[in-house]
Amino acid sequence: MIRALTREQMVRVIEGMGAAGRVPVILDFWTHPEVFGEREPEVRELLSRYPSDVVFARIQVPQVFDAPPGDPAYRWVQSDDPYVGQRVGKDEQVAIHDWDLLDEVLAAFPSPEYPGLFPELMPEDGRYRLGYWWYWLFERHWSLRGMTRALFDFYDDPQSVHRLYRALTDFYLRMLERAKRELRLDGVFVSDDLGTQTGPFFSPEVFRTFFKPYYKELIDRAHELGMHFWLHACGNIERILPDLIEIGLDVLHPIQKYTMDERQIAKCYGKDLCIWAGFDVQRIIPYGTPEEVRQEVRYLIDTYARPEGRFMLTAGNAITPDCPVESLRALLDEAYTYGSLPRSNSKQSG
Repeated sequence: MIRALTREQMVRVIEGMGAAGRVPVILDFWTHPEVFGEREPEVRELLSRYPSDVVFARIQVPQVFDAPPGDPAYRWVQSDDPYVGQRVGKDEQVAIHDWDLLDEVLAAFPSPEYPGLFPELMPEDGRYRLGYWWYWLFERHWSLRGMTRALFDFYDDPQSVHRLYRALTDFYLRMLERAKRELRLDGVFVSDDLGTQTGPFFSPEVFRTFFKPYYKELIDRAHELGMHFWLHACGNIERILPDLIEIGLDVLHPIQKYTMDERQIAKCYGKDLCIWAGFDVQRIIPYGTPEEVRQEVRYLIDTYARPEGRFMLTAGNAITPDCPVESLRALLDEAYTYGSLPRSNSKQSG
């Protein structure tokens, strides 16, 4: 029987204090059986055979337009969704059309004291406890302003960007305090897709001016509270990795396949932060054979694994319903089997 790793083992892996008896595997978070249709029971049964090394708790942050029942003010803007029934790209839906509205938006900003902030109970079973929410700074920025406006905002109205980021950061700083006290978390995990297929959405100078100070505040506060900080950021973000490491990022997901050179990332940065490597969900898992899936698992482990830890394995994003169950079975089996073999060092990590 495969047993989940303990909280203590996970902490050692994340902090580079030593590898566990096997590579940590956290695949259930990105695998949603309900999307598999008639194959759902088979997928659920498969997942039940393998323990996740982390237990997750969703943090209910506000949505842009939609408020929960009983608290109509718990949303980022106090107006109804004008896009209901329209076919408008998610990245072009705009809630704040003009920065002249920012005073009004900030005056009615939602409160982090919202009673339903933590809607799910977390079992205490000795595993590492991770709270998560989606959309941190850049993702929340463009969800309020639309992608096109957001990318111009850094140049057209930097003061308004800073005001928005200050308000968001203050909300999340208080949220972290509550999360630690009420959920007894070991870490927090947030998304902020900063990269395209070839590089970041913006220059390192823009990142250092508009993002790095607020990121540092949140990471510092998490550390003060005794929590690690995990970041999901799709795309090629290699140009800003040194900045993220400098401000203390603990765990990075996913090192997206076909956007960055895994061996280069492992060699240059694998000793400085824990890489939560994401198995490719765009090509290999839906279209590769089970044997090709196994080969890729071995490649990722050989590339990133190191005696001091600093490596965990998962999927690069949500596994889509075009994934054959046999390929998912190969991914799980190889991750736990090959990941349990003794290894003195990674061949590629240097």
